Amino acid sequence: MAVTAAMVKELRERTQAGMMDCKKALTETDGDMEKAIEFLREKGLAKAAKKAGRVASEGLVKIAVSADGKTAAVVEVNSETDFVSKNQEFVDFVDGLAKLALTAESDDIEAFKAMPFEGATVAEVLTNKIAKIGENMTVRRIAKISGDTVTSYVHGGGRIGVLVAGNMEATDAIKEALTNIAMQVAAMNPQYITRDEISADELAKMREITLESALNDPFTLPKPILNALLDKAVDGVWSAEDVEILKEKRADKKFNFNYLPNFLSAEAKAQLANIAVADKANIVDNKIFSGLVDGRIAKQLKEICLLDQTYVRAEDGKQTVINYLKSVDKGLSLSKVVRFEVGEGIEKKEENFAEEVAKQMGN
Repeated sequence: MAVTAAMVKELRERTQAGMMDCKKALTETDGDMEKAIEFLREKGLAKAAKKAGRVASEGLVKIAVSADGKTAAVVEVNSETDFVSKNQEFVDFVDGLAKLALTAESDDIEAFKAMPFEGATVAEVLTNKIAKIGENMTVRRIAKISGDTVTSYVHGGGRIGVLVAGNMEATDAIKEALTNIAMQVAAMNPQYITRDEISADELAKMREITLESALNDPFTLPKPILNALLDKAVDGVWSAEDVEILKEKRADKKFNFNYLPNFLSAEAKAQLANIAVADKANIVDNKIFSGLVDGRIAKQLKEICLLDQTYVRAEDGKQTVINYLKSVDKGLSLSKVVRFEVGEGIEKKEENFAEEVAKQMGN
């Protein structure tokens, strides 16, 4: 597949990697965007791999909670512009859908659109709203949860909505704790509640990507491994100039080796990474390297698993979410968490205003 400028631009926006690195990644993966992202992550070049189209389209997230506080529903409805999402008729429409979602039998959006609503169906009312307001809208998704105690949190005037269900009967302390967790979820956007939710295949892939990323960034490797790689580099691989630089820095006992990459050529650094990748089998068997990879994986898990995250309101700045829950009640646990963010995962059409004006004038 031919790699286009638009593809390179999209990959760069999603990863913050360099333009040429993005082009190379797409070329190596035959234009497959997801594989290109993985390629950049393995090479340690992706600073922030973002899912496709995580550019927020407009709309609103609304939540409804049952009178007994044991069931809650959240709905997302999208619009083309922020102006429409603030229209009172639109707001009332989404509010009504959230309340209707409390009675839905499942989270199936097509079944929800077929439910009776305001003398018609959700789909029919939506069509009428589109005709009246003059802008395309979609009822995108719903979710409903139940538990002994359910709390919710809405952030940004309806940009983010979170539902949290706990396993204990509602008391002021339990409700406050679960509401705090909902705020944590809104802010930190964990992918899982616990590590147990991550499949063996996902963990294996995470380990492989972490491993490859470490090999492609040899200057972050433990010093014994790095020194062994440097010895191989000077043995007929590096240029005489880079070899001399290394010799000079090794002789300087006051030199901080963390700064060595700043003095080497780009070619030398690339060659060192190639040596590390070629020596993968031996390096992987090294216990020091395994410990490094394990540590990096543990750090990633702490970021993506809610219970492992540092509680954002921890007074000591260290308390984890699970320890916070235990401090409230040793038996308190989370049974389900849902987080909706407006426009999440939707590709938003990019328009060139100047071109559009020129086109109109041409017509």
